[in-house]
Amino acid sequence: MNADSRLLIDCRNVRKMFPDPAGVPFAAVDAVSFRLSSGEIVGLLGPDGAGKTTLIRLITGLMKPHEGSIFVLNLDSVKKSRAIQSSIGYMPQKFGLYEDLTVRENMELYARMHGVSGQDREKRFRSLLSMTSLERFTGRLAGKLSGGMKQKLGLCCSLISSPPLILLDEPTVGVDPLSRRELWNILGQFSHEEGVGVLVSTSYMDESAYCNRTLIMYQGRLLVDAPPADVIARAEGMCVTVQTPEKINTRQFQSRLSAMPGIINATPQGGTVRIILPPDHPTRQKLEEYHPQPGSPDFSDGFMTLLAEQTDPAPEDVPVPEGKPLPEQAAEGDVVIRVTDLVRRFGNFTAVNHVSFSVRKGQVFGLLGPNGAGKSTTFRMLCGLLPATSGTLNVAGADLRTAAARARRKVGYVAQKFSMYGMLTTRQNLEFFAGAYGMAGKERKDAIQAMEEEFRLTPYMDSPAAHLPGGYKQRLSMACGLLHSPDILFLDEPTSGADPLARRDFWLRINSLAEKGVTIIITTHFLGEAEFCDNMLIMMDGTTLAEGSPDEIRKHAPPREDGAPASLEDAFLAITEQYMKKGGENS
Repeated sequence: MNADSRLLIDCRNVRKMFPDPAGVPFAAVDAVSFRLSSGEIVGLLGPDGAGKTTLIRLITGLMKPHEGSIFVLNLDSVKKSRAIQSSIGYMPQKFGLYEDLTVRENMELYARMHGVSGQDREKRFRSLLSMTSLERFTGRLAGKLSGGMKQKLGLCCSLISSPPLILLDEPTVGVDPLSRRELWNILGQFSHEEGVGVLVSTSYMDESAYCNRTLIMYQGRLLVDAPPADVIARAEGMCVTVQTPEKINTRQFQSRLSAMPGIINATPQGGTVRIILPPDHPTRQKLEEYHPQPGSPDFSDGFMTLLAEQTDPAPEDVPVPEGKPLPEQAAEGDVVIRVTDLVRRFGNFTAVNHVSFSVRKGQVFGLLGPNGAGKSTTFRMLCGLLPATSGTLNVAGADLRTAAARARRKVGYVAQKFSMYGMLTTRQNLEFFAGAYGMAGKERKDAIQAMEEEFRLTPYMDSPAAHLPGGYKQRLSMACGLLHSPDILFLDEPTSGADPLARRDFWLRINSLAEKGVTIIITTHFLGEAEFCDNMLIMMDGTTLAEGSPDEIRKHAPPREDGAPASLEDAFLAITEQYMKKGGENS
């Protein structure tokens, strides 16, 4: 910390209480103390429900602590909350852009709200628009921007008043890797050039690399306040890589390893599985048959190791696939989704441009691409929610142009945003969706009971869906999508904003479904998750840039300077950047 740095946040023993679903008080933020100074970028991480959003809202003065004190810019957060709010930049999870106003009009509105006018305003606009590459889009309605561009505009609006401190709550959730990197570069510029202090919560472990320090919360408590390197060091000597046996699907092999005692985490990487396991654990002996090789830990490994010290790291009641051998190629008759020359236009705009691919029974197929690439439009057409302009879609043996209703009865759908009825209880939501699928009597009762047990929803069956913790909202969405035992399950950004623990348990469930023959179509911005896919399609500007298995996609990445194997994120960035250099335009 520089001698001339200014203290911007001073939290001392802060506690905030809330009632749980039974009305019993619990500490959402429990005796948290930390400081943040000018020019620092501090990352705030933790599992769902750890208290990250509550802590940020306490710092802004939008909530009052029950105990402790918070000083922001040397102002008391309780007595001077309005002064704090007018002096800092704050970007909540759902930033308040006005979608019927243009980019320029949104910025002008926020400038007036913060009293920025005249030459100062125009100079600030030019700087922000240049830094975020939004100059060409000032006349576009905010509602017509891609997700990544909306986040950039939200950041511009938060920084118009040149605040000394900016607080961002999950700014990169649902944003593609290219846009995430751009957002962090912008934050780095403001921190370095203007001395802005930044506190940012994130669910992406790799984003810790952009932070000077990381704060890791769990059940309201602050477990760690340290540089990222210190967190990584917690997993030193615990990382090993094992080769997947022949004729076994790597995804299934990973699930079996995850269930072994002592294994904190296991992730597929090409034809190998990367494992985090204490060096002296007896399970090490059982891994010898797979010829384990030592590996280097990353921040996610240190994070998972830290959480394992707080709780049992074993997956909770998640079914584990048996790991039946799979043939390298299924017969042509096993193709359950076939897309040929698919086109979708909105007026003069072509959102999907002659896309073709096929998916076999029991496969996990990923649709990837930057925000605005056309994958959500493709996804909606596959689900029968949007008609194609031209081309053919055959899903579950039915042509969606002529038999959409018949195809929809064989599919389940989990939306990107929580789409259950918030005022209905968990039980009422399950009953409603069972009725929508035409289920009645004993079939309906048995299906609801099976989902209640499968997803461990019993504690929340009579709670309004809107009040469920984020992880349980995801469980309820999955339960409703699986009630009628569909042949095909569509998942739109299902783990957006989820922490590594929740993602691990989610993928164990998906692997189990795939082994039972359910076909999974998933969109995701989390490239680490794409390793779980058997095949994937990368799109940009509505066109196909690459298609293949994770290993085939990885071949597009240039060699890394450190000699480490290329990641899917390396390949994704290389593919999209090469396309843009050839004249493609990410609009």
